[in-house]
Amino acid sequence: MGNTMIEVKKATIKDIDAILEITQEAFEKYVTTIALSDGIAALKESIEDIKNDIQTKEVFVAYLGNIPVGSARIEIFDDQTAYLSRYGVKPEFQSNGVGKAVMDQIDSVMMQHQIRKIFLHTASKHSALMQFYYGRGFYVDSTTKDRGYIRALMCKDYE
Repeated sequence: MGNTMIEVKKATIKDIDAILEITQEAFEKYVTTIALSDGIAALKESIEDIKNDIQTKEVFVAYLGNIPVGSARIEIFDDQTAYLSRYGVKPEFQSNGVGKAVMDQIDSVMMQHQIRKIFLHTASKHSALMQFYYGRGFYVDSTTKDRGYIRALMCKDYE
């Protein structure tokens, strides 16, 4: 599957339902993969939460043809850092270049905004995700168990 078919766009209010579906499917798989019995905040989010993020953050949706298959949200801070959250790809479209296309878009936007570092949290037990982030230039900044599993704070430098 070539990258030519994947288009990453800035999300609009019209994308809310698609983003909700992508987030639900991607994070249900994530929770299953790391065997997290309590679920995760991403699965409890509302249409209103997503609408608020679209209005206050950089939110992107990846389309394969006209099918929304991936999304990500970035909060940009005044100290030239950013935080990536709700980064997900529908399970049936994973390992097809969608995540890479979204990350390429994120890298581009971070450089436009002259961001020094971007952070994200992921489960350190999720080896495929850890490998993906390592391959994209992220490293482990620290870990925490505050959510009932080992979460790695990943960081990528743009300087």
